[in-house]
Amino acid sequence: MKKHVAFISLDSSLAKWLQEQLQTAAPPTPAAQELREGLRDLMDDTVGSLMLELNGEHPLAASGDTICCGALSIDLRLRRVSRDGSEISLTPKEFDILYFLARNRGEVFTKEQIYQAVWENDYLLDDSNIMAFIRKLRKKIEPNPDAPEYILTIWGIGYKFNDRL
Repeated sequence: MKKHVAFISLDSSLAKWLQEQLQTAAPPTPAAQELREGLRDLMDDTVGSLMLELNGEHPLAASGDTICCGALSIDLRLRRVSRDGSEISLTPKEFDILYFLARNRGEVFTKEQIYQAVWENDYLLDDSNIMAFIRKLRKKIEPNPDAPEYILTIWGIGYKFNDRL
């Protein structure tokens, strides 16, 4: 899945407190040392901002994140989807689109927003491409693809994952 960047402003008192906490309570890891050094550089005006990245498993996957909606089960850690206990084979992009929509259940997304959330690099936006992925997903996950229960079309806007299941 595409990584999103969030900018968080730290005031000097919070940065100092965080640095002190890292000094006394952080695990003895290279990442903790790197964060301490980054905060020091930030406070010394050596750098203007820091970027943080979580290495390893997705934080939700570590807790066995599985989204269940009706008969559909989506397991992020295993990247497995099943309906009524039967596994459904999805391509990596199909899984990413489904997981993105399901974890944001009820929220309406344009085709462009789905692209931005799922594709790693800038990708030439082509409405028909997302429509094709949605059509293929529906054929695989929906009991009746012509009357979808999971991925709903919001005419003139885009798609959403049903929040009433």
